[in-house]
Amino acid sequence: MAAVLNEVHSSGLHDLRGVVAVLTGGASGIGNMIATTLLSNGATVFIIDRNQSLLDNVTKTYNEAAQKTNLRSRLIGIVGDIGTKSEAKRLAEEVGKHTPYVTVLFNNAGVLEGGFTPPTKAKAADFVDAFFNNVSEEAFDNVLRINAVGPYWLTFAFLPLLEKWKEHGYGEEGRRFPPQVIMTSSMNGWTKDSDTARSYPYIFSKSAIGHATATLARELLPLGIRVNGIAPGLSLRLRDVCSWVYR
Repeated sequence: MAAVLNEVHSSGLHDLRGVVAVLTGGASGIGNMIATTLLSNGATVFIIDRNQSLLDNVTKTYNEAAQKTNLRSRLIGIVGDIGTKSEAKRLAEEVGKHTPYVTVLFNNAGVLEGGFTPPTKAKAADFVDAFFNNVSEEAFDNVLRINAVGPYWLTFAFLPLLEKWKEHGYGEEGRRFPPQVIMTSSMNGWTKDSDTARSYPYIFSKSAIGHATATLARELLPLGIRVNGIAPGLSLRLRDVCSWVYR
């Protein structure tokens, strides 16, 4: 019974030594909160972003802090565009050069473009101007590509590394944390109110990733790989993220 009590103690539940996470959009925002929380609890975290200077600054800052507190975990920055199939394959291969397995993939990166200003008059012409004329095809395509299509490519590109974590076990961590994919959707993917995002490309993309979470969770059952999601609101609490990821 003593062993059971030790296993469920908070210090044991959040001990992520040996865990390897891949996190898109990890250099800022929600992704940065997730990355630093994982780092502080012992995980090795690969963060993917398009901005090299931002990646360099974030990894340097937090790795130096981790070293000062005797943490062996590290952040590793990789530049990449997550919205293409070829890049998804390259990123998986790049991560595979550094680690034999991945425990969890966070499809977190997202962009918000194609915003609108609500029409002030209930006239068709005003609605066309707000929602049609002022939203470019490029913005729509870019948001859907990064927010919804990219996570699809990345999920399948990283399956072999996720499967290796499950097959080899890698000690206690392998039994405690099954391999998984975490999708970042948004409250805007579920609410009927468009005022919080004011971007239909964003709303559509987050709705799509929400449905993808459910269908991929079913699709990957035979592999023993979980797919879960979070749908943050305007005030995301850090403990909410942690409770979703490792429960």
